[in-house]
Amino acid sequence: MSVPISFNCASGVGVQARRFDIENLVIAGWTGRDQAALEAHIKELEEMGVARPKRTPIFYRVGASLLTTAPDVEVIGRDSTGEVEFVLFRDKAGIWVGVGSDHTDRKAEAAGVTLSKQMCPKPVAPELWALADVEPHWDELILRSYAVSDGERSLYQEGKVSAMRRPGQLVELYGGLPDHTAMFCGTLAVKGKIRWADTFSIELEDPVIGRRIRHSYNIRALPVEG
Repeated sequence: MSVPISFNCASGVGVQARRFDIENLVIAGWTGRDQAALEAHIKELEEMGVARPKRTPIFYRVGASLLTTAPDVEVIGRDSTGEVEFVLFRDKAGIWVGVGSDHTDRKAEAAGVTLSKQMCPKPVAPELWALADVEPHWDELILRSYAVSDGERSLYQEGKVSAMRRPGQLVELYGGLPDHTAMFCGTLAVKGKIRWADTFSIELEDPVIGRRIRHSYNIRALPVEG
């Protein structure tokens, strides 16, 4: 099964609309370079009952149909939260980078991480950059997210992508990135507590070239009936 998604792809030849037929979706977890920061994130989740990973990094496979650029998503209850991540996409032209949210059900995560990853949509921004264009200054890129709850917008995550392993290393550890594959590549610790948001906003900033990829999505909580 393949999922067609259209992106505006920026490269050295300009911006072109491209369609990606995604067949494989991979969620890379616990990808931090800094062991102290990695341990802080693991403890953050342990407080919510999530077991430590068997290894780091670890790669979860989930359904490609979870990928979406839609501005609205639906989840069960209010136990899920977003996580900003850089996302790699592979097609015949090479590897592209964008930004997405590994939206995850935290209550289900305590029962099983793989289960929780499969339960929620995986929003991504409809814009990509050629990885080759940002690799020379990769560690300067910045990830950022905002949570909006009850009309109040607050900074939820912020930090450089240097907190996570580089794209090439993650691809190598996974055993390569085949065509028609997308990979979420890990996240940052939150500011404050992990919490619900009515709207979640994500961005990837390139301060060297002077550009950003932004995306926001609204979360609708469906009732839990048992």
